[in-house]
Amino acid sequence: MKNPGFLDACRDAIGTAHVITGDTDKAAYLTDQRQRYTGQALAIVKPADTTEVAAIVKLCNEFRIPIVPQGGNTGLVLGSVPDQSGQAIVLSLKRLNRIRAVDPLNNTITVEAGCILQHIQEAAAAAERLLPLSLAAEGSCTIGGNLSTNAGGTAVLRYGNTRELCLGLEVVTAQGEILHGLRGLRKDNTGYDLRDLYIGAEGTLGIITAAVLKIFPQPQVQLTALAALQTPADALRLLSLAQQRCGATLTGFELMSDLCLQLVAKHFPQLPFPFTERHPQYVLLELSDSEPAPHANTLLEAVIGAALEQEICQDAVLATSTTQSRALWQLRESISSAQAKEGKNIKHDISLPISRIAEFIAVTDALLQQHFPDCRNVTFGHLGDGNLHYNVSPPLGVSEETFIARQAEINRLVHDSVDSMDGSISAEHGLGALKREEILRYKSAVEMALMKTIKRALDPLHLMNPGKVT
Repeated sequence: MKNPGFLDACRDAIGTAHVITGDTDKAAYLTDQRQRYTGQALAIVKPADTTEVAAIVKLCNEFRIPIVPQGGNTGLVLGSVPDQSGQAIVLSLKRLNRIRAVDPLNNTITVEAGCILQHIQEAAAAAERLLPLSLAAEGSCTIGGNLSTNAGGTAVLRYGNTRELCLGLEVVTAQGEILHGLRGLRKDNTGYDLRDLYIGAEGTLGIITAAVLKIFPQPQVQLTALAALQTPADALRLLSLAQQRCGATLTGFELMSDLCLQLVAKHFPQLPFPFTERHPQYVLLELSDSEPAPHANTLLEAVIGAALEQEICQDAVLATSTTQSRALWQLRESISSAQAKEGKNIKHDISLPISRIAEFIAVTDALLQQHFPDCRNVTFGHLGDGNLHYNVSPPLGVSEETFIARQAEINRLVHDSVDSMDGSISAEHGLGALKREEILRYKSAVEMALMKTIKRALDPLHLMNPGKVT
């Protein structure tokens, strides 16, 4: 080891049991969520609180040891796993898992970074409040990771990304100092907003250890409908109609192609399909209302009725119970699992101006068919906020290995198409190590220079999550 004494100092700081060096015990922390990549680490270090995090960071500064912060390790862009040098520690925040305070009157909840998202939702619900951040991985992802990647999810249309839900942060800086910023204020115009530097930085500038989040009064009712449509352009027409008629009660608007639901039906046959015929596109929309159920029912029925009358949609089903609503959402939430069961595919997490989504799908689908005949587009996502998961599966009969070998070509075609329409190649997953080089093609020299300037200023030793983002 190049830095003798470092691990012993870590053991002294947080206890021997929480400095993991055995290969078997380290393994779960070193491989990414999709099982594509395994790094190496000097140790897995698991502090219990912010003071211990600060102590470890100070030791890393002293011994020049790189740090890879890690929450639930559910990320999709290799942002929370180390490289293969074995020189870094993985600093796991799982032991920082306390709900520090719930303030229903201020509509805030103060939580530590290692809290599982679902547990925070449950703590808010116990106080008759709603934490609207909702992700497929909410049973295992942690709020520190959600903040570090500025996670999105299904309710961004109404409530915004994680950034919009955060009022204050506690952060351990790259030097091991503690930034005490846990203020539950909606207005605080007293200089640079340091909070926003750390949200979305993927642990490259410092380590988020706690946060104050917005919570909201629980809606009295949540109603769901599934509409069948001919084209993505029709889905945009339905979105405009729903926003016009429903305003802020429209909290979810998800687009799914027919292939998505065909894969769900194939791999999860126990899930009922609500239509007798198949249709090219589907939209799952949800209303949340603080008024009694009849008000939201009237709104939803009026929107669907108008959409059918105007021939925007061809058919629709309205959930009449919580069980039916959950069944409709389960169709949407099972798409990623169905893709995984189907085999390897090339994923793209992109965002576009909402008005250009139909154009993007038409143009890019055609380009892919021209260059990669019979490839299968598994297109779904949060249409209401402009975020598509534009995934490409191999043609039937073509081996996964042959198709995946052309991933760089497919990425280039898709990402260039996104860029030509003023979109982003990473909507909610971040850059991590996976897209670190790719972003250089699409961000301007000025943007990259400013990002690197911030990195040098806050992390001059370049110890925080090296090889990620910048």
